[in-house]
Amino acid sequence: MESRQHSSTEEPEIELFVKAGLDGENIGNCPFCQRLFMVLWLKGVKFNVTTVDMTRYPHLSPKYKESFDVGSDIFAKFSAYIKNPRKEANISFEKALLREFQRLDVYLNMPLPDEIDQDSVEDVTVSKRRFLDGDHLTLADCNLLPKLHIIKIAAKKYRNFEIPADLTGVWRYLTNAYACDEFSHTCPADEEIEHTYASVARKMT
Repeated sequence: MESRQHSSTEEPEIELFVKAGLDGENIGNCPFCQRLFMVLWLKGVKFNVTTVDMTRYPHLSPKYKESFDVGSDIFAKFSAYIKNPRKEANISFEKALLREFQRLDVYLNMPLPDEIDQDSVEDVTVSKRRFLDGDHLTLADCNLLPKLHIIKIAAKKYRNFEIPADLTGVWRYLTNAYACDEFSHTCPADEEIEHTYASVARKMT
C-alpha cells in the first residue's frame, strides 16, 4: 500500500466517506457516519466529504443470522484470558476461550441449508464452505476475521496459546481467509499486534 509523506507545514489530506441518501448524492441516514462528521468538524479538522451510493455495491449481509452470532463472544473471552494475571485462574480462562473456538468449529463444519440437496441420496455431514455464511465473504466475516487474527498472534506471543489443529473447521476458515486479498492485505503486521498487547497482556504470578 502506497503511503504519502507530508512536510511539517503541509496539512494531511483527510477524506470522509459517508453513506449516500436515496438520491445517491446527498448525505444519507447513518449515525456512525454522522458521528465522525461531527467529531472532525468540532476538532476543526479540514476534510473533504464523499458520499457513497451503497446500492451500487454488492449486498454483504449474511443470509443466516447464526453466521453473525456464532463468534460474538470469542473476543471477550480472549480479552479476559490475556488480561488475567493469576496463574491459578489461567486454565479456567483458557478453557472458556477454547469453548468459543469449539462452538465456532461446530458451526463451520455443520452444513448450511444451501449445501444440502434434498433430492440427493448422499447425506452431507461436513460443510465444505469457505466462510461463515457460504463461499463469499460477508459482513459477518469482516467482523470476526480481524478478531481471530489478533487472537492468533497475541495469544501465541503472550500465552503460548495456539488454535488446536483438530479444529478443522476453524483452520479451513482461516486458510481460506488468508488466501483472500481483502483480508490478508488489510491485516496489520504481527509486530503491530504484539506491540499493542504488550501493555495489555498481564504477567501471571
